[in-house]
Amino acid sequence: MKYVIGVDLGTSAVKLLLVNQLGEVVKEVSKSYPLIQKKAGYSEQDPNEWVTQTLAGLTELLQHFQGDKAAIQGMSFSGQMHGLVLMDNNNQIIRPAILWNDTRTTDQCKQIYNIVGEKRLLEITKNPALEGFTLPKLLWVKANEPGNYQKAAKFVLPKDYLRYRLTGQLHMDYSDAAGTLLLDINKHQWSTEICELLDISTSICPPLIGSHESVGKINAEIAADTGLSPATRVFAGGADNACGAIGSGILEDGKTLCSIGTSGVVLSYESTNDKDFHGEVHYCNHAVPDAYYTMGVTLAAGHSLSWFKEVVAKEDSYENLLNEISAVPPGSNGLLFTPYISGERTPHADANIRGSFIGMDSSHERRDFVRAVLEGITFSLHESISIFRKSGKQIDTVISTGGGAKNSEWLQMQADIFNARIIKLSSEQGPGMGAAMLAAFGCDWFDSLQACADTFLQVEHEFYPDSDKVKMYQQLFLLYKNIYYQTKELNEALVDYRK
Repeated sequence: MKYVIGVDLGTSAVKLLLVNQLGEVVKEVSKSYPLIQKKAGYSEQDPNEWVTQTLAGLTELLQHFQGDKAAIQGMSFSGQMHGLVLMDNNNQIIRPAILWNDTRTTDQCKQIYNIVGEKRLLEITKNPALEGFTLPKLLWVKANEPGNYQKAAKFVLPKDYLRYRLTGQLHMDYSDAAGTLLLDINKHQWSTEICELLDISTSICPPLIGSHESVGKINAEIAADTGLSPATRVFAGGADNACGAIGSGILEDGKTLCSIGTSGVVLSYESTNDKDFHGEVHYCNHAVPDAYYTMGVTLAAGHSLSWFKEVVAKEDSYENLLNEISAVPPGSNGLLFTPYISGERTPHADANIRGSFIGMDSSHERRDFVRAVLEGITFSLHESISIFRKSGKQIDTVISTGGGAKNSEWLQMQADIFNARIIKLSSEQGPGMGAAMLAAFGCDWFDSLQACADTFLQVEHEFYPDSDKVKMYQQLFLLYKNIYYQTKELNEALVDYRK
């Protein structure tokens, strides 16, 4: 039996999967590391922590492996997107990495629009200037830490630095580069135009590489420290959302991923890069060769449910809470919820909007509120699907993962609101599995990533839309969309009264 390792470098922990040729997870290890939060809105990490904990995880993984170490043939990576890692001429770290959830760069986003222009930025990068992206972070360092900026010879993203430390080779794959605001997505190269307009040397941008491509082998010292064979091949890997899509089988037109964690993501496969979403959703290179994906984000998806449980049913279980909703009809007896409790991203990039319960009366019970919360989360995710369909995209199959796939009533609700077949997979490993699949494909176990998915991923259950409920939800969705515009001015007036 042959094996590969998928490494998922997340925001709070690195997760490592040892996967065999059948797609079975033989061993799983997770190692956590801290955030550095010096001020409100700041979010940083020490890149050396990623390396230390990954090496500890690999060592633990290998300690429990009884076979021939040479049978572990390859390794690849998934990583948190957008984080800025600055390196000097000797490839030494200059300062802590600024992460995707750092929000200090509002002024730099305005600077990008003022100099590059919003329309031109969208033409080149297919994405708007948001605080989370890498380019605003680079400009922030340039303006606020000129000494550090002068030292910078290269920037990379988190998983690229980790891979460099394991192999000595420095690259960035296209799926992660698409989240920097510096990649010309149409040309598959760094944008000299954006760099010149913002007075950034193109030499700071690392060499680009495909996610499935080999970058070499584990260096001998790392192999000796962890127990890996020095013949273990290493492949570039991809952004966490791109790898999550691979790990869920989003590999052809018509397939879409709905992933509900703290936030919610709707990600759809794109075979071309010629659609124009006017910046309403993200448009990125996929980790699949010559493919793309579009993505919408709900900031407080699962977080809306966990917030409600904490406030209303702290001592109860999620299982008990969700078991109540089957007795409540669609529409929650006239109650609507908007999940804007942390602001919103898609389709409203609005930090000030806040959540609402609309239609409350004295007849409503806890179960009505629970169903309304789930319907509100799903309506918000459906906003992204509606944007995709408006562009002419066909969405007939949605793979549901995360918290939204743990309850059959919620899965049926997704089928009815999305008006699409919903698939629940038998094993859900997300980005880590996507990284393992890239390694398996790179090691020539399969002719394509689709063939790999056919072996690695199995369908556990399917949910089909109920035509009567689809019609009802279509009417309710129109009311839901109107709540944003009806409450926007009220929420802006309430900003001064918040803690």
